[in-house]
Amino acid sequence: GSLISTVITPILRGLQCGRVPQACYPVAFGVPGALMAVALLVFIGGSPLYKKSTPQGNIMLKVSKCIGFAIKNRFRHRSQQYPKREHFMDWATEKYDEHLIAQVKMVLKVLFLYLPLPMFWALFDQQGSRWTFQATRMDGNFGGLDIQPDQMQTVNPILILILVPVVDVIVYPLIAKCKFNFTPLRKMAVGMFIAALAFIAAALVQMEIDKTLPVFPTGEQGQIKIINVGKSPVNVALGGVSPSHLLPPSEASEYISVTAANIKNVSVTYGAKTVTYPTVINTGSRHTLLVTDVLQTAVKLLDDIEEKPEEGKNALRFATALSNVENITMGGIHFGSLNKLSATNYSLFTKGTKMISYVINGKLCSQNSMEFRFGSSFTIIINEECPTENFKITYIEDIEPNSVHMAWQIPQYVLITSGEVVFSVTGLAFSYSQAPSNMKSVLQAGWLLTNAVGNIIVLIVAEASTIQEQWAEYILFAALLIAVCIVFATMAYFYTYVDPVEMEAEMAEQEKAKEKEEAAEKETGIENGSVLVIQSNL
Repeated sequence: GSLISTVITPILRGLQCGRVPQACYPVAFGVPGALMAVALLVFIGGSPLYKKSTPQGNIMLKVSKCIGFAIKNRFRHRSQQYPKREHFMDWATEKYDEHLIAQVKMVLKVLFLYLPLPMFWALFDQQGSRWTFQATRMDGNFGGLDIQPDQMQTVNPILILILVPVVDVIVYPLIAKCKFNFTPLRKMAVGMFIAALAFIAAALVQMEIDKTLPVFPTGEQGQIKIINVGKSPVNVALGGVSPSHLLPPSEASEYISVTAANIKNVSVTYGAKTVTYPTVINTGSRHTLLVTDVLQTAVKLLDDIEEKPEEGKNALRFATALSNVENITMGGIHFGSLNKLSATNYSLFTKGTKMISYVINGKLCSQNSMEFRFGSSFTIIINEECPTENFKITYIEDIEPNSVHMAWQIPQYVLITSGEVVFSVTGLAFSYSQAPSNMKSVLQAGWLLTNAVGNIIVLIVAEASTIQEQWAEYILFAALLIAVCIVFATMAYFYTYVDPVEMEAEMAEQEKAKEKEEAAEKETGIENGSVLVIQSNL
């Protein structure tokens, strides 16, 4: 189920629906919802085939009341004049039977071991958040197959289907042949350690990604790039910054980092004519300066995208110095019209080639775009009136496409899934093996609670942390899990395994023996009473 959903849902979301082409979230959520409704009907339809046990009350409520009474009774008798009892649950004997108290003790013994477990889930559940966000900064082209960032989660269910039988049939038997006592708690500790290694691997991948990311301006800095959309070479000088920049037609400079407050004007020279324009650059922002000599010398300052496009898409916009460029369309998205020196806003597009079309002087111009990859940004310059079919369109790169391949995430998925197989499957089996028959739901609730607490830990760490680098945060989570793993291993070392069936049988025998003693005492009392009556009559 997990495998199918992680593959199909992004595909359904990628469909175009509505009058305006957009991601089709209604279908992406509607289809799973409809299938869930069908599954519910099937489940209800099969109701007569199920073996149904009559509910025996609310065991969760019963256990909670028993523990609450023990704590409250212990608080009432906290004075030193009351003798101590071996276990704090023994303070519930005044109200609850010994059998229930013994079962609660067994449950609490396991729940105590659950205390370190949320940290594992804090790391594991980041597959759908931070790891998916990491994938948006990566190249998902696998030959003829394009993988979307959220589809990389498919690796987890695929590996589960492979690793569960491999571990059970091959790995565990081999360990047993080596005469190593690989107890369930040791397996869980190993699973936690493997999960920590997964985040170390994720940190290494993130460091490589960071090397490819553009350097955006910070503090008092600003960045500006110059594009010559004119017909002649141009020399542009930023006031207060040297040297000047000589650009041929349809060419662009790299981004120039400047102290924003120092830029007061820009001087543009076409041939022997120099014109100076007042210019204001915002701090912490990226700008593009369009310059042209078409019709007349002119400049236009544009605000650029200041982060990688979301979901690994490509941010694209059009610019021109021509007059009356109308109905600009790309891949079904309408950008509107441009007149003289101007530019459109950015729109997001998926990977691949797109059909570009526009109308100029009543003539329709159209051609296929270049092949866009993942996570890039381009300013597309319309600089010809399409005199022939092979008219020129210039692509100016604002942000480089992703270059680190998404396949580098596979090792961290292998590690985290291996940790899940060793930790989660073993943890559930261990919990059930140590729980009384009527307390398994209590331990199941406790197990699910560790998952919920793990997600809360992620929120707390993310909000409280002042770490700016993502790779450093990965290392922080790995270090926390290793520390918790050591604590858990220490707790596991002192844990004594029990057999609930055997213990319940012993308790049942003790209860029977106690009942026999009480019956015998009762009979003895009756006999003694009869003798006393006879003696009295005599």
